[in-house]
Amino acid sequence: MLALFRTFFHIGLFTIGGGYAMIPLIEAKVVDEKQWISREELLDLMAVAQSCPGIFAVNIAIFIGYKIRGTWGALASTLGCILPSFLIILAIALFFRQFQDNPWVARAFRGIRPCVVALIAAPTFKMAKTAKIGWTNIWIPVLGAFLIWMFGVSPIWVIVAAGFGGFLYGQLIENNV
Repeated sequence: MLALFRTFFHIGLFTIGGGYAMIPLIEAKVVDEKQWISREELLDLMAVAQSCPGIFAVNIAIFIGYKIRGTWGALASTLGCILPSFLIILAIALFFRQFQDNPWVARAFRGIRPCVVALIAAPTFKMAKTAKIGWTNIWIPVLGAFLIWMFGVSPIWVIVAAGFGGFLYGQLIENNV
């Protein structure tokens, strides 16, 4: 339990940019270092966490913690995940007025933003490899991203449509149609 708490506290402490920026750290700690789950299991848990209401980072911590140590594991990993953010936001709230107009702070945040994009993009390419996305099915995530970006389609509808499409495709393959 303590290992789960410490692992997710470390992940929460060193992640800037939200839940998706946590993916490389989660993968490094939970899959590579601790070997608590496989890459495929992480990909499945991420799909479920993304489909559930709530914050992605908390959802993935709950699912990984539950998979490893049940309800208490889910509680330990979730607490470890949210506590650093809570403490950092509390500290920022206490001192924000003193630094809000500081040009150095503004420049630092301008430098951090592109890094956050890279932190989100890198695991996306790794997940594509794990999910066996190739030239024959690359159109599915590209079309989904395009629909969300250009037309404001809810990601929920994209997930539902992809799930339904996958089900139909599986039925066609099974029945050799």
